[in-house]
Amino acid sequence: MTKVTAQLSVSLDGFYAGPRHTGDGHWMESAEAAGFFRVTRWVTDAMAWRERQGFDGGTHDTNSEIVAETFAAAGAYVMGRRMADGGEVPWGEEPPFRAPVFVVTHRPRETLVRGGGTSFTYVTDGLASAVAQARAAAGGKNVAVAGGGSLVRQVLAAGLLDELELHIVPVVLGTGLRLLDADLGLGEKEGIELAQTRVVHSPEVTHVRYAVTGRAPLLLDDRGSGGGPTTTVS
Repeated sequence: MTKVTAQLSVSLDGFYAGPRHTGDGHWMESAEAAGFFRVTRWVTDAMAWRERQGFDGGTHDTNSEIVAETFAAAGAYVMGRRMADGGEVPWGEEPPFRAPVFVVTHRPRETLVRGGGTSFTYVTDGLASAVAQARAAAGGKNVAVAGGGSLVRQVLAAGLLDELELHIVPVVLGTGLRLLDADLGLGEKEGIELAQTRVVHSPEVTHVRYAVTGRAPLLLDDRGSGGGPTTTVS
Protein backbone atom coordinates (compact mmCIF):
# COMPACT_ATOMS: atom_id res chain seq x y z
CA MET A 1 0.00 0.00 0.00
CA THR A 2 1.36 3.39 -0.99
CA LYS A 3 1.98 5.74 1.93
CA VAL A 4 2.93 9.41 1.83
CA THR A 5 6.03 9.71 4.00
CA ALA A 6 8.44 12.40 5.06
CA GLN A 7 11.72 12.30 6.94
CA LEU A 8 13.85 15.16 8.14
CA SER A 9 16.94 15.67 10.27
CA VAL A 10 16.39 18.15 13.09
CA SER A 11 18.34 19.55 16.01
CA LEU A 12 17.27 18.82 19.57
CA ASP A 13 15.41 22.14 19.58
CA GLY A 14 13.60 21.38 16.33
CA PHE A 15 15.53 23.21 13.59
CA TYR A 16 16.38 21.59 10.25
CA ALA A 17 18.72 24.41 9.15
CA GLY A 18 20.13 27.70 10.34
CA PRO A 19 18.41 31.08 9.76
CA ARG A 20 17.03 31.39 6.23
CA HIS A 21 19.52 32.75 3.71
CA THR A 22 17.95 35.70 1.91
CA GLY A 23 20.83 38.08 1.25
CA ASP A 24 23.83 38.22 -0.99
CA GLY A 25 26.56 35.61 -1.02
CA HIS A 26 26.74 31.89 -1.70
CA TRP A 27 24.27 29.67 0.14
CA MET A 28 27.05 27.24 1.08
CA GLU A 29 28.66 29.98 3.16
CA SER A 30 25.45 30.99 4.94
CA ALA A 31 24.24 30.32 8.48
CA GLU A 32 21.35 28.35 6.95
CA ALA A 33 23.80 25.95 5.33
CA ALA A 34 25.91 25.65 8.48
CA GLY A 35 22.91 24.47 10.50
CA PHE A 36 21.69 22.20 7.72
CA PHE A 37 25.00 20.42 7.30
CA ARG A 38 25.36 19.95 11.05
CA VAL A 39 22.05 18.11 11.40
CA THR A 40 22.62 16.06 8.23
CA ARG A 41 26.22 15.09 9.00
CA TRP A 42 25.11 11.56 9.87
CA VAL A 43 23.68 11.23 6.34
CA THR A 44 26.74 12.44 4.45
CA ASP A 45 28.93 10.10 6.52
CA ALA A 46 26.77 7.09 5.56
CA MET A 47 28.08 4.72 2.90
CA ALA A 48 24.60 4.24 1.40
CA TRP A 49 24.21 7.97 0.84
CA ARG A 50 27.69 8.36 -0.62
CA GLU A 51 27.19 5.43 -3.00
CA ARG A 52 23.90 6.93 -4.17
CA GLN A 53 25.69 10.21 -4.92
CA GLY A 54 28.53 8.42 -6.74
CA PHE A 55 31.07 9.16 -3.99
CA ASP A 56 33.59 6.81 -2.42
CA GLY A 57 33.95 6.03 1.25
CA GLY A 58 31.50 6.39 4.08
CA THR A 59 30.57 4.23 7.04
CA HIS A 60 28.43 1.12 6.85
CA ASP A 61 26.42 1.15 10.07
CA THR A 62 22.85 1.46 11.35
CA ASN A 63 22.57 4.99 9.97
CA SER A 64 23.67 3.84 6.53
CA GLU A 65 21.11 1.04 6.60
CA ILE A 66 18.36 3.56 7.36
CA VAL A 67 19.45 5.72 4.42
CA ALA A 68 19.37 2.67 2.13
CA GLU A 69 15.94 1.68 3.46
CA THR A 70 14.59 5.18 2.81
CA PHE A 71 15.77 5.21 -0.81
CA ALA A 72 14.45 1.68 -1.42
CA ALA A 73 10.97 2.49 -0.09
CA ALA A 74 10.35 5.49 -2.37
CA GLY A 75 8.67 5.06 -5.74
CA ALA A 76 8.15 8.78 -6.34
CA TYR A 77 8.96 12.08 -4.67
CA VAL A 78 7.29 15.42 -3.98
CA MET A 79 9.57 18.43 -3.61
CA GLY A 80 9.43 22.21 -3.22
CA ARG A 81 10.69 24.50 -5.98
CA ARG A 82 13.43 26.06 -3.83
CA MET A 83 14.95 22.66 -3.14
CA ALA A 84 14.63 21.57 -6.77
CA ASP A 85 16.29 24.73 -8.09
CA GLY A 86 19.05 24.59 -5.48
CA GLY A 87 19.84 20.95 -6.20
CA GLU A 88 19.63 20.98 -9.99
CA VAL A 89 23.32 21.69 -10.60
CA PRO A 90 24.85 19.76 -7.64
CA TRP A 91 22.78 16.64 -8.42
CA GLY A 92 24.15 16.57 -11.95
CA GLU A 93 22.92 14.44 -14.82
CA GLU A 94 22.06 11.45 -12.60
CA PRO A 95 20.33 12.73 -9.43
CA PRO A 96 20.10 10.34 -6.48
CA PHE A 97 16.31 9.87 -6.62
CA ARG A 98 16.10 7.39 -9.52
CA ALA A 99 12.33 7.91 -9.62
CA PRO A 100 9.83 10.55 -10.77
CA VAL A 101 9.94 13.80 -8.78
CA PHE A 102 6.95 16.16 -8.69
CA VAL A 103 7.89 19.76 -7.89
CA VAL A 104 5.27 22.02 -6.29
CA THR A 105 5.58 25.46 -7.88
CA HIS A 106 3.76 28.52 -9.19
CA ARG A 107 6.16 28.88 -12.12
CA PRO A 108 5.57 26.53 -15.08
CA ARG A 109 8.48 24.62 -16.60
CA GLU A 110 8.77 21.70 -18.99
CA THR A 111 9.47 18.32 -17.44
CA LEU A 112 13.19 17.88 -16.87
CA VAL A 113 14.42 14.36 -17.63
CA ARG A 114 17.67 13.18 -16.10
CA GLY A 115 19.60 9.92 -16.12
CA GLY A 116 19.05 6.95 -13.84
CA GLY A 117 15.26 7.15 -13.97
CA THR A 118 14.88 10.61 -12.42
CA SER A 119 12.51 13.17 -13.92
CA PHE A 120 11.26 16.48 -12.53
CA THR A 121 7.63 17.35 -13.31
CA TYR A 122 6.64 20.90 -12.33
CA VAL A 123 3.13 20.92 -10.85
CA THR A 124 1.36 24.30 -10.80
CA ASP A 125 -2.12 23.29 -9.62
CA GLY A 126 -1.34 22.70 -5.98
CA LEU A 127 0.10 20.38 -3.40
CA ALA A 128 -2.73 17.85 -3.45
CA SER A 129 -2.32 17.47 -7.22
CA ALA A 130 1.43 16.86 -6.85
CA VAL A 131 0.82 14.18 -4.21
CA ALA A 132 -1.87 12.53 -6.35
CA GLN A 133 0.41 12.47 -9.41
CA ALA A 134 3.23 11.02 -7.31
CA ARG A 135 0.92 8.30 -5.97
CA ALA A 136 -0.01 7.34 -9.51
CA ALA A 137 3.65 7.14 -10.52
CA ALA A 138 4.96 5.34 -7.42
CA GLY A 139 4.24 1.82 -8.64
CA GLY A 140 2.95 0.69 -5.26
CA LYS A 141 5.93 2.08 -3.35
CA ASN A 142 5.80 5.10 -1.06
CA VAL A 143 5.57 8.75 -2.02
CA ALA A 144 8.43 10.50 -0.23
CA VAL A 145 8.08 14.20 0.54
CA ALA A 146 11.69 15.24 0.03
CA GLY A 147 11.38 18.78 1.38
CA GLY A 148 12.28 21.34 2.14
CA GLY A 149 10.96 21.64 5.63
CA SER A 150 8.22 24.12 4.73
CA LEU A 151 6.77 21.66 2.21
CA VAL A 152 6.81 18.85 4.79
CA ARG A 153 4.90 21.19 7.11
CA GLN A 154 2.36 21.98 4.38
CA VAL A 155 1.76 18.30 3.66
CA LEU A 156 1.29 17.61 7.38
CA ALA A 157 -1.07 20.59 7.80
CA ALA A 158 -3.13 19.48 4.80
CA GLY A 159 -3.68 16.02 6.27
CA LEU A 160 -1.87 14.32 3.40
CA LEU A 161 0.97 12.75 5.39
CA ASP A 162 0.76 9.15 6.59
CA GLU A 163 4.19 8.77 8.19
CA LEU A 164 6.79 11.16 9.60
CA GLU A 165 10.31 10.15 10.57
CA LEU A 166 12.48 12.56 12.51
CA HIS A 167 16.23 12.06 12.75
CA ILE A 168 17.00 13.89 15.99
CA VAL A 169 20.61 15.06 16.24
CA PRO A 170 22.09 15.87 19.68
CA VAL A 171 22.87 19.52 18.99
CA VAL A 172 21.10 22.74 19.98
CA LEU A 173 21.10 25.38 17.20
CA GLY A 174 19.17 28.02 19.12
CA THR A 175 17.64 29.58 16.01
CA GLY A 176 16.95 28.78 12.39
CA LEU A 177 14.31 27.12 10.22
CA ARG A 178 11.95 25.19 12.49
CA LEU A 179 10.01 22.23 11.15
CA LEU A 180 6.92 22.43 13.37
CA ASP A 181 5.59 25.94 13.89
CA ALA A 182 2.47 28.10 13.68
CA ASP A 183 2.17 27.54 9.92
CA LEU A 184 0.44 24.25 10.75
CA GLY A 185 -2.72 26.32 11.23
CA LEU A 186 -3.89 24.53 14.37
CA GLY A 187 -6.68 25.93 16.49
CA GLU A 188 -6.10 26.98 20.08
CA LYS A 189 -7.44 23.66 21.39
CA GLU A 190 -6.35 21.38 18.54
CA GLY A 191 -3.35 19.17 17.93
CA ILE A 192 -2.04 16.72 15.35
CA GLU A 193 -1.80 13.29 16.94
CA LEU A 194 0.96 10.84 16.02
CA ALA A 195 1.68 7.26 17.12
CA GLN A 196 5.32 6.29 17.63
CA THR A 197 6.06 3.14 15.62
CA ARG A 198 9.86 2.80 15.71
CA VAL A 199 12.88 4.17 17.51
CA VAL A 200 16.46 3.41 16.42
CA HIS A 201 19.36 4.79 18.44
CA SER A 202 22.90 5.57 17.36
CA PRO A 203 25.54 7.82 18.93
CA GLU A 204 25.12 10.43 16.17
CA VAL A 205 21.32 10.52 15.82
CA THR A 206 18.08 9.00 17.10
CA HIS A 207 15.63 7.92 14.39
CA VAL A 208 11.99 8.19 15.49
CA ARG A 209 9.18 7.11 13.18
CA TYR A 210 5.56 8.14 13.68
CA ALA A 211 2.27 7.22 12.05
CA VAL A 212 0.24 10.39 11.60
CA THR A 213 -3.24 9.81 12.99
CA GLY A 214 -4.61 13.29 12.32
CA ARG A 215 -6.04 16.39 13.91
CA ALA A 216 -7.86 16.04 17.20
CA PRO A 217 -9.25 18.36 19.89
CA LEU A 218 -7.20 18.94 23.01
CA LEU A 219 -9.46 17.79 25.82
CA LEU A 220 -9.48 19.24 29.29
CA ASP A 221 -8.07 17.06 32.04
CA ASP A 222 -10.97 15.63 34.06
CA ARG A 223 -8.95 14.14 36.89
CA GLY A 224 -10.77 14.28 40.20
CA SER A 225 -14.22 14.58 38.60
CA GLY A 226 -15.11 10.89 38.66
CA GLY A 227 -16.31 10.75 42.24
CA GLY A 228 -13.39 8.63 43.44
CA PRO A 229 -11.32 9.10 46.58
CA THR A 230 -9.95 12.55 47.18
CA THR A 231 -6.98 13.72 49.19
CA THR A 232 -7.36 16.63 51.57
CA VAL A 233 -4.32 18.72 52.29
CA SER A 234 -4.48 20.50 55.64
